Amino acid sequence: MTKKKLTYNEAVSEIEEILQLIENEELDVDDLSTKVKRVSALIKMCKDKLHKTEQEVEKILNEIDN
Repeated sequence: MTKKKLTYNEAVSEIEEILQLIENEELDVDDLSTKVKRVSALIKMCKDKLHKTEQEVEKILNEIDN
C-alpha cells in the first residue's frame, strides 16, 4: 500500500487540529509526545515545501530575465 503524500494545506490543517486539541486540553497526556512529534514532522515538511517552491519560483523568474 502506498502512502498518500500530504499537500501543504493538508499538513497545515493537521497541525492546526493538533494545536487546537492541545490548547483545549482535549489531548490525552499519553498521546501528547506522539502528537508533538507529528507536528514537528509536519512543520519540517512544510518548511521543505516552501523552500523548494521558493527555489522554483526564483529559477522561473531568472529564466524570464534572461
